[in-house]
Amino acid sequence: MNKKNQNHFLDNGGTLLIMTAGILWATMGIFVRQLTAYGLTSIQISCLRLTVAAVFYVVIMLFQNPSGFRINWRDIPLFFSLGLCGLAIVTCTNFTAIQMMSMSVASILMYTSPIWVMLMSILFFHEKVTRRKLGALIIAFMGCILVSGSGGGLVTPVGIVLGIISGISYGSYSIIGTVALRKYPPLVVTTYSFLFAAMVMCIIARPSEFVTVYHAAGDKFGLVGWSVALGIVTAVVPHLLYTIGLKTTPASKAAILATIEPMMTTLFGAVIYKEPLTWGSALGIVCILGAVVILNVNLPVLSFQKSR
Repeated sequence: MNKKNQNHFLDNGGTLLIMTAGILWATMGIFVRQLTAYGLTSIQISCLRLTVAAVFYVVIMLFQNPSGFRINWRDIPLFFSLGLCGLAIVTCTNFTAIQMMSMSVASILMYTSPIWVMLMSILFFHEKVTRRKLGALIIAFMGCILVSGSGGGLVTPVGIVLGIISGISYGSYSIIGTVALRKYPPLVVTTYSFLFAAMVMCIIARPSEFVTVYHAAGDKFGLVGWSVALGIVTAVVPHLLYTIGLKTTPASKAAILATIEPMMTTLFGAVIYKEPLTWGSALGIVCILGAVVILNVNLPVLSFQKSR
């Protein structure tokens, strides 16, 4: 395999990893519905997700790379900001926005993340701004709007601000994660980001209340099973895949590829819970798939700005 083909293979591999991560993230709604039935709040479910993932990552690293726990103490703020901004804040702001507004509006605001990622990538990484990226970004965002069906719904100023913050925080994982990956392997980056995120969420969610919910649960085995599966399926596996994908995929492109998540969430809802799939949702799915194709086909690209 020559160097050109090898680079093409690695780039496609990164694309596949990031899209797979988006599909796994889309299963979050399934787990939330199951765990909500046990009496857990959204914040508590988020705390479970991050904490279970942190424990699994620690165990994995103990077996795979125990020396990875030794990091430069000067990089602790980097990992703390990755866990706080890229994982904890986005969860809290997104769920709060959902409580204040319609889910569709909150979802659209969170998926403004590719816009913020592209702007931050230009500012910090001097990435090229190409017609392909801008076109894919616009099409993907239109797809998110159509998939979410944002024809109306309650909108509040505070909710809008929180929704935008969730989008910026969601996008910050790609930016901060790219910086961290220049110094540490993906497993180390992901493990420490989840550790710090779990610490923050445990303070917010008041873990003592979990004991009450557990004792009140009629099916304790089911509660534990869904909680563990939540951490593995929606956090451990997808975040590791996404972080590895960032090694060969620009942050701005990765953020657009991740918009496959709302598309798959809509499909899961239609198939599993028989939620109606409107023509608007179907068109939104086509838009998101189109954006993914635009990013990956080999077409001439005209740059608006040269990279440094």
